[in-house]
Amino acid sequence: MKIKEIAKEFEAFILKGNVVDLAVGVVIGAAFKSVVDAMVGGFINPLLVVAHLLPPSAAPVGFSDVFKSLVSFVAIAAVVFFFVVKPMNFLIAKTTRKAEEKPAEPTPLPQDVQLLMEIRDLLKSRPQPTPPGTGTGVV
Repeated sequence: MKIKEIAKEFEAFILKGNVVDLAVGVVIGAAFKSVVDAMVGGFINPLLVVAHLLPPSAAPVGFSDVFKSLVSFVAIAAVVFFFVVKPMNFLIAKTTRKAEEKPAEPTPLPQDVQLLMEIRDLLKSRPQPTPPGTGTGVV
């Protein structure tokens, strides 16, 4: 295969959108996991200690961890949005515009189909013979 063909296939694969959506979902999901872990460790577990459902040594109060995780999550989401999602949306829109500006030419009809169409047209243009027994003779 030629390099240009491979590059076109790769471009089509990447610009489908599904690949980018999946990658963004994985990255955002991993970043959100740290937020959930911080919420559980810094907020939920201390509440459970106060409610006497966990031993006091199980969960130190750490609201700063929750705040750091939230800031980190927002930063990761911003980077993914501005450096992955926006450029991909731009490329997809550009590709779509290019396809709309230059529509694909219709494929030419095979020669046998063209011949059959000509025969059909010739048969339509011929005068129709009157079937026997349907004449206008007087009885």
